[in-house]
Amino acid sequence: MTKQQDLQLFWFLPTHGEGRYLGTQKGGRSVTLPYLQQIAIAADSLGFHGVLIPTGKSCEDSWLVAAALVSVTKQLRFLVAVRPGLQPPSLAARMASTLDRLSDGRLLVNVVTGGDPTENKGDGIFLEHSERYEVTEEFLEVYKRLLRGEQQVNYHGKHIHVENAGLLFPPVQPFGPPLYFGGSSPAALTVAAKHIDAYLTWGEPVADVAEKIAAVRQLADERGNHLEFGIRLHVIVRETEQEAIDAANKLISHLDDETIAQAQSIFARMDSAGQARMQALHNGSKDNLFIAPNLWAGIGLVRGGAGTALVGSPEQVAERIREYQALGISKFIFSGYPHLEEAHRFAELVMPLLGEQKGFSLPRSGFNTGPFGETIANDLRPKQVSAS
Repeated sequence: MTKQQDLQLFWFLPTHGEGRYLGTQKGGRSVTLPYLQQIAIAADSLGFHGVLIPTGKSCEDSWLVAAALVSVTKQLRFLVAVRPGLQPPSLAARMASTLDRLSDGRLLVNVVTGGDPTENKGDGIFLEHSERYEVTEEFLEVYKRLLRGEQQVNYHGKHIHVENAGLLFPPVQPFGPPLYFGGSSPAALTVAAKHIDAYLTWGEPVADVAEKIAAVRQLADERGNHLEFGIRLHVIVRETEQEAIDAANKLISHLDDETIAQAQSIFARMDSAGQARMQALHNGSKDNLFIAPNLWAGIGLVRGGAGTALVGSPEQVAERIREYQALGISKFIFSGYPHLEEAHRFAELVMPLLGEQKGFSLPRSGFNTGPFGETIANDLRPKQVSAS
């Protein structure tokens, strides 16, 4: 069994849209700055380690969102994307160093190569899959040297050329914010093994995740790189398994076949190996969406990227987390619809069950501070109810 790392729980900021049902405006809500502030403050006070901010054409800009939320949070870390090929490495290094200082060391950097050729062309990137990973590797060569403090970086690669590049204002975190990265192709695994601090996978059955992690770990070990691992999942947790299943079905209850077909046609144009693996879990059909114990693929019918959710009772969700943790995964990036309410629900139902995990403790303030519940008749504290 793999030695377990300290457990870190992340939440998600829905800058590409938010609602109670997938594939419809019914139950939707505006993603405004005050709403994002509510989610960030909730995640901060509930004890989440950080929040992932998505990137791409469909989202608000992740750097601007993070900068807007730094001042209303205290401990929360922000996992923000750099885009090789879209950002020059020198500019990305300055942005990362600035936000790391403004947040007092609360920045994490997600390296996103991008897997949609159509979207990439809209951003001026006309590169094949293998070429994009060449750019990513060259980008990281320059970016990491700048964040390490080299004052005159010279680099002449196939795609990137800089002369006398330097970073005048260093980051708070030594060697810069930790680098996160996800990708399932052989080229992606090579980049991760050589350059990355934390490798991320989307939620797949445990055996498939184990196989992927083993491949990345072997490549990293050959290069002397000690990697940590993370997983990106949605979560639908309720007091009973049946309630959770009902909530999952309700989430896609307004999703029609035409919308699913439209989404699948868009996914088909992508050359992302990870996206292809997500599609293979459901094949565009609402039938047989439970692909492993408590692992449900319904979200991936219309959502790009992470398309699976842990669905079950608090005890079941905690047990599935422990199974992934036993593989060596220490960073769990969760989300749920709507994100404000589900952050509280996850924290109240699941976090207490994880309190005995290595390196994980509940926050001293927030939901974990007693007394719990409303005072009875203005005089009595409510009774505790057994978890059994």
